[in-house]
Amino acid sequence: MTTIQTTPHHPAPARRPSSPVAGRPRAASSVPSEAVARRKSFRADMLQAAVWLIAVTGIAFMIQSGAFLDSGLWGWLGMISRALGIVAAVMMLAQLLLASRAPWIDRVIGHDKAILLHTQYGVTSVVVMLLHIATVTIADAHTGGTNAASQLIDYWSYDWFMAWALVSLAATLIVLVTSFASARARIPYHKWHAIHLLSYVSIALAVPHQFLQGATFRSMGAAWYFWFVLWAGAGAAFLYWRVVKPIVLNRRHRLTVTAVAHETDGSVTLTLAGDAVSRIGARSGQFLNIAFGRYAFLREMHPYSLSAAPGDTLRITVKPLGDASSRLGDLQVGTAAWIEGPLGIFTHEQRTGRDVMLIGAGIGVTPIRALLEDAPGHGSVSVIVRGRSREEIPLLDEIEQLSADRGARFATLLGRRGTTWGTALHPVTLVGAIKDPSDTDIYICGPEQWGRQVQDDALAAGVPAYAIHREEFTW
Repeated sequence: MTTIQTTPHHPAPARRPSSPVAGRPRAASSVPSEAVARRKSFRADMLQAAVWLIAVTGIAFMIQSGAFLDSGLWGWLGMISRALGIVAAVMMLAQLLLASRAPWIDRVIGHDKAILLHTQYGVTSVVVMLLHIATVTIADAHTGGTNAASQLIDYWSYDWFMAWALVSLAATLIVLVTSFASARARIPYHKWHAIHLLSYVSIALAVPHQFLQGATFRSMGAAWYFWFVLWAGAGAAFLYWRVVKPIVLNRRHRLTVTAVAHETDGSVTLTLAGDAVSRIGARSGQFLNIAFGRYAFLREMHPYSLSAAPGDTLRITVKPLGDASSRLGDLQVGTAAWIEGPLGIFTHEQRTGRDVMLIGAGIGVTPIRALLEDAPGHGSVSVIVRGRSREEIPLLDEIEQLSADRGARFATLLGRRGTTWGTALHPVTLVGAIKDPSDTDIYICGPEQWGRQVQDDALAAGVPAYAIHREEFTW
């Protein structure tokens, strides 16, 4: 196995200049310490712990309201069903907050991890919700002297909020089934995304029955206000960051396409400009959700990483890998762009060491290129890009030129995949290739399986886990 040796690279004149973006923010002059990284990890753990603390508090309110007054098997079953309903509600609250795009969540755990947790909580909430419905139906059926099937049908006639809760369950099951990997592979992104919006509808339909049917809330006591504040806060955060903020952002900046360039690898580079673009606050390594065209705010949005350091303009480079990305090459200068973001913590602000190694594959080299352009002046910079051939690596000429301009060590890994994250002919490892693993940050962006191999190799080379930053771009 070959140890990666990145050496100073002096390329031939680039086919197109890298064109540093005017007005881009300067990189930070210092990097956070290991202690800062550990504090960030602690805050991420506390964010998840808060979810379960809220669940425990909700169950405590339930017990305080008299949940133990009913005795016997069926009384206990009813109490368990209420506890399950509370846990399901907390999972829904967490889903709503994690998908709200709230900046404080993005800063603590990053957008990709927030969406991963959102999915995990979504699956948990469905399972717990089904258990809640099963247990409460069996308990109510026994009390009413009927069978479970008849009792479930009778819920439709209880009141409007119970009918809404059953519709919520049906919508949630649809989202769950279409979220399995086997189903996602068969559904185009835009259709899956439209179906996934049902999850927010299902949450909205489920909330009324919690307040109007739940025994804990009938007294309008502390429990009622506890849950009201939680739901109002989560709902307000979701509406503000997903609806109000994007409207204000886009009315203020009015972005349009100012340049369309077709790259040799088949990708398309789009430059966006507008009013006071630098005030959007984007950073190298981040991405934007973007829709293009007339009435863009009504169109489906897709995530695109910045491929240049942001400043007076924003630039993205996109591979034609789907229906939406394949149409971007036909956009005309002047086309309106509607954005959401910027999002992600794949930035130099996460640095913990003096040295940095940037590793990208496929279209994942685009945020690597932006990070290279905006790399701090202190410490050494190494760049490794992976592709089947030079012609298939986006922006390779710019990356080579930037590496030479900044004195960065540069290496390309060309050829078909092998057993390592290198090539079949040249297996590679980072072990022994990093001068000081304890003082080096690794940034990885590329296909998920490949990225995990690089991450494992970096850990084996002695790089601390908190200094490995990996951007995932799967859905």
